[in-house]
Parts: sequence; structure tokens; C-alpha cells
Amino acid sequence: MIITKSWLEEFIDISKISSDEICKTLNSIGLEVDSVENFSVAEKVVVGKVLEKVKHPDADKLNICQVDLGDRTVQIVCGAKNVDADQFVPVATVGCDLGNNFIIKEAKLRGVESNGMICSSTELNLPKINDGILVLDNSIGELILGKELKEYSKLNDSVIEIGLTANRGDCLSIYGIARELSAYYNIPLLEIDKQINYNELGIGQVFEIECDSNIDSSLSFKAVDFSNFKLNLLYKFRTAIIGKYQDNNEIKNVLTYVTHSTGVILNAYSKEKTLKNNNLSILNIKKDEKGFDTVYGIESLSKICVEHNDIDQNDTDFIIEASYVNPELISKKVFENKVKTGEVYYKASRGSEPNIDFGIDYLSSLISKSGALIYRGSETFIEDKEKLTLDVSIKKVNSIIGQEISKIDIEKILVSLGFEVKDTIDNILVVKVPYYRHDIKNIADITEEIVRIIGIDNIISKPLQIDEVNRVNKTSNDLIKKNKLRFKAIENGFFETLTYVFSSKENLEKYKFKTVRDELDLINPIVKELNTFRTTILLNLVEACANNFKIGARSTAFFEIGTVFDENRQESKKISFIQTGSAELEDFSNAGKPKNIDFFSFAKKILNTIGKFDLEAMISIDNSFIHPYQNANVLIDGKIVGFISKLHPSVCEDYDLSDTFIAEIDFEAIKNDIIKTTSYSKFQSSKKDLSIITPKSLEYKEIKKVIDSLNDKNIKQFNLIDIYNDEKLGENESLTIRFVLQNDEKTMEEEDITTTMNSILKVLNEKLSIGLR
Repeated sequence: MIITKSWLEEFIDISKISSDEICKTLNSIGLEVDSVENFSVAEKVVVGKVLEKVKHPDADKLNICQVDLGDRTVQIVCGAKNVDADQFVPVATVGCDLGNNFIIKEAKLRGVESNGMICSSTELNLPKINDGILVLDNSIGELILGKELKEYSKLNDSVIEIGLTANRGDCLSIYGIARELSAYYNIPLLEIDKQINYNELGIGQVFEIECDSNIDSSLSFKAVDFSNFKLNLLYKFRTAIIGKYQDNNEIKNVLTYVTHSTGVILNAYSKEKTLKNNNLSILNIKKDEKGFDTVYGIESLSKICVEHNDIDQNDTDFIIEASYVNPELISKKVFENKVKTGEVYYKASRGSEPNIDFGIDYLSSLISKSGALIYRGSETFIEDKEKLTLDVSIKKVNSIIGQEISKIDIEKILVSLGFEVKDTIDNILVVKVPYYRHDIKNIADITEEIVRIIGIDNIISKPLQIDEVNRVNKTSNDLIKKNKLRFKAIENGFFETLTYVFSSKENLEKYKFKTVRDELDLINPIVKELNTFRTTILLNLVEACANNFKIGARSTAFFEIGTVFDENRQESKKISFIQTGSAELEDFSNAGKPKNIDFFSFAKKILNTIGKFDLEAMISIDNSFIHPYQNANVLIDGKIVGFISKLHPSVCEDYDLSDTFIAEIDFEAIKNDIIKTTSYSKFQSSKKDLSIITPKSLEYKEIKKVIDSLNDKNIKQFNLIDIYNDEKLGENESLTIRFVLQNDEKTMEEEDITTTMNSILKVLNEKLSIGLR
């Protein structure tokens, strides 16, 4: 953002404050100054008036000018095309040093004496305005013949460039910066002159604006006759300073000037580009095919606040448009549609000035003083919106700052920044945020505003006070559990992996895993192979094993704790395991031919990692990774929380893997209880085998459940150790269960053992109708 001191003085009286002081202030209130450049015209450059111009007798491109310098008239030979009689011009007199050792001397050009030089803007080290000499006017101050140009403060100005952050769109104007200085220095803003020269006709007699009701923009229109309009030097000069001056397009230049001054986005539409209906010129405003507010005449003339077409300087009657659109809305829409944007989008997407009437009134006053005539009346399409209201606790603000700021001082600061403040009980301020402060969302933003105006250097430094509080929560507990699981998995021979939360949708569908619904899926995948959210970690682990196999690793074991997604893109956390190839390394003990991993060895490693769980046969298989005959659901507290399975042979073939086992378990279901130690029995244990006849259709888990229901403290452990069946047993089979019996207070006698075993047989007979073989 480029500003100048004299330009600021159009809105606020800072004449008694130096440029250096202004820069320090801007830095202290968070508007960082990137650079400062001082324009200064050399000494002995004075105001002159061309009295006469005649052609040089011996040079077609030279003119002999008689120039009045107030106390004398001098003859100057000038080669500029635009020099003419009655012009006020800058004259470098004899002895003037224009820099770079360019000193003006008396000379003869093609035999004609020349005593001085009529200068262009660049020869005075000012921004370029045209290809000829600089023509002066009273906009820089009263022109007095012979007065040095260095005494005209509006030409000898300080140009300050501010590096604004993206959230401070309210400061993308001279008026916006003046607002900030007004708050800091407690200097009121100046009243803007609203004197306007009107045309005899009203806007409705010549133009008609037809606007759909569903547009998002706020718009205001005025009609202008530019027949006698001429932009003065000061506005050209300032427009050139910001690098946006266009020679021979004064309408575009004045719109640029006012937009930079007020922050209101302006545009102009030529009468020749409008639709005609009898004597009316018509503009239509409606949504285009992508939902952008668009102005139509005989063609599409502009996307409001996104891209403006060039202005046709040949016409004289124009419709002037002031516009505003919510920056969040326009930014999101442009991002989603990837449309081409123009220079205007920079201001609009950061938040232009929403008070569009201020901008169009400022423009009307300015151009009417320069010869333009304004048609009476205006057309406006503005939707009333409620200001954002925040409840601001004084106590909370002071706790954030770390210093006591009085309530009255806080009120004064906020009011000076344009906030509406209402005091309530309990030291709570009800604050209404001005429309132009798009960056204010919460109490932290309000506090930042207070600190900016007080000055960060005025906040007293205090030692950091740390109060230790209980920080135990679900996040910390999950981290502890995760680390425990990692250590246990590594102890059991697994290596940890970390893969993308993305996966191949084609592969997930190939192996019948669920996928995220299309409308919730990735819009812009990083690569084709990772084009959706993963719904399982196992596919990534299988691919990792396959990649290791390609580089010679015939036996690998991995685990990963990470996020997966369901069809509705809801997140959950899983721990997944995979092991492929041999169960151990080649060794002397296995003659260099280790056996492959088997189901129960793999399940034991999982048990040692995550803790106690039960297994049951899977009734339904919902993906192609699971082996149809070697699989089991994992149960914790009777609930299915995952599965263990051998990898299906067809998948192993796809990835060139040998025997492979997989498991995926819900992370949240794994217990993280504190292990409590208890005393153990010092008395001898006894082992007893019980062989019972059961129907083949009866699952062992039902038998286990019945035995557990006894809650006999003497039964320390029991396991199924043998299954036998033959023709004599028919539809039945013999199960042998080994019990470990032990009493905590005495050595169990034969009678005690018999009592316990009889109670087991009794409950099995009563509940399952099964008994001894």
C-alpha cells in the first residue's frame, strides 16, 4: 500500500507531524513500513509561463519559446510536442543542477540562444506522466511566476510504502490509513467536500439499471457527462506515484485515484456499450453461468469485483458503479471456479470499503470540480446487514494483555477505531464491529486492537509465570497408550511404519473395501495412486511388504497406528499389523530353513502387544483380504473390535508374497488400565483334564462362558487342548479341557479338587446338557 503525506492530509490534519514520526507510528500500530522515498525538485527550478511559441527556423522539431519567470522573460528552445503558449511550466534556470551532473547553462541550439530548459516530470525526478513537458496547474498550489517548485509541498512529498498483511483490507486506501492515524493521535478526520455540479437531467431519464434480486454485491450507480472533464496535475501525479497512471485515459485515472483514496471499488460503463430501448440506455445485472454477479450491456461488461473490462475513452456519457462484495464469499467462489481475475480482485478479496456511497460521492465532487456534470439522482442496490456483535470482558482482555487497562481507556480506543461500544454490568462491553473490519472475529482480535493503539512498547514486561495444572485428558491418555502399544509391538518383532492417509480408490474397490462417498471424496489428489481417503491401513501395509520383497526382504513384520475414514468421511483410529514370510531368522537351530509364521503364533504376538482379548470365528467376510478358513473376530469385553486373518492367497499372488497374516483393531477399544498387583498363592497348583462330549454345532465360546459364570476362585486358568472325533461319536466330538486349580490360602486336597470339578460338570449339564465322555 502506497501513501504520501500530502495525500493523507486530504483526510486528516497531520501537517505538524513529520514523515519520520508518521512512519514510527505506523510501525507501532502494526502497519509495517517497507520503504520511504522523498520526492524533491532541485533548486532553481521555477514556475514559468509560456508567452509565445514559434517554430525554429532551422529545425522542424524545435520551438522558440518566450517564457515569463516573473522578474524577467527568457528565451528557451524546446523540443517537446506538447509545449504551447499560455501554459504554466517548470523551468530549470541557468545554473540549476538537475542531478547526475546535469547543469543548465546558456547555450545556442541551431544558432538560437536558449537560457534555461522547460522540464518534463522525469527530468525533475518525479514519476512519468507523459512523453512531453510537465504542464502545471493550481492543483499543486497557487502558481506564482518565479516561485521555486521545491516550495510546493504536494510535489515535494514523502512517499511511504506499507507492507500490509492479507487481513487488513481496511487499510488498502488513503482513507483507511488516515482512520488508523486518527485513532492513534486522537485527531478527527476532515469533512469531505460534497459540492457537486449537476446536469439538468436525472439519471432515470437517460439510463436504466435492471438488477436481479439474487445478487450478492452491494451497488450504487451515478451517470456522468465527461464532455468537459480534464484531470488536474495533482491527481495525475499521485496516480503515477502508485504506478497506475495511464496516459490519454483520464476517466480510468480518476477512478483509480478515487479507489486508492477511499477504498471503494469503482468502475465505469460507456453509454455506447449499453442496450437501447427508445431513449433509455439499459444495463442488466445478473448471475453468470458460474454464479458471479455480472454486468451486461450489448455484451458482458464486467464480473463485479472480479474482473473489469477496459474503459472506452472515446465516449462522453458513462454510468459510474461503486461496488462491494463480502471478501470471504468472493474468495471462496473464485477458488472453487478457478476463474480469471483482474487487478480489482486484489482489493475485493481482502475487503474493500463497504461504504460505497462515500466513494461515489467523493468521486462526484472531485470530477464535477474538473468539468464533469453529474446527472441528478442515483440507483442503489444495497442489502442491510447486521453488524457483528461481541461481548468483551474487561477482565479477559486484561488477562490476555497481562496488564491492567482501565475500562474507560478501552472504550476510548475502540470508539476511536470505529467500533460501537455499549457498557453493561459486570465489566462487559457490548461491541459492534464496523463493516470495514473484516478481520475482527473474537475477543482476541479486539484485544489486539487495544494493544496496537497503546503500543507494544508500553506493555510492561513481566516474568513468565507457570502454574502447573492437571493436564491429563483424553489426548494425553491416548498418547500414553499409543506409546505403550508402540513399545510392545516393537518388543514382539514388528517395525513401525507411517503411510499416507490416502489410498488408491481402484485398489480399495478391487478388494471390496468400503470407500468414501463420491461427494465427500478428494477434489485434488496429490497423485493418481493416492486419490481417496483410506478406509483401512492394511492395503498400505501390504504394499509396504511388497516393496520390501522387491528389494530382497523375504520376511517382514510391520505395524501402524493411524487414522482411517468411513463412507461419510468420519475419522477413527486403528492399529494394524502384518507379518509375511518366516517366523524367525535363518539359524543353526532351524538348519537354515525357518518355518513360516502361522495363525496362532501371529495371534500370540498381537496378544502380547494389545493385551487380553478373545477370538471367535467370523460369520461374514466383507473384504477380499480375509482368508475364508483362517480368520477370527477380535473381542474385548464381548464386543467385536477388529479381526485377525491370514491374507487371502489371491492377494498374496497379486503382491508376490508368501504366507502373510494381518490384523486391524480399533485403537479406542484397547484398554489402557493401570495394572494393579495382587498377592499370588504360595501353595501348590494342580492340573486336571476334563474330556466332555459335545455336539459339533456347539461353539467352545459357549462352554467357556458357562465355566466363567461359576466365578470359582480356585480355577486359575483353563484351555482347550484337544479335539477328538470318530465314527462312533457321530454328530458329537470330544473336547479335552485342562484346568489349573489353586487355592490362595491352603494346599488343595483331593476333596477340594473333586468339589470344583463336580461343580464344573454340574453347570455344564444344567446349562448346555453336556457331560463326561
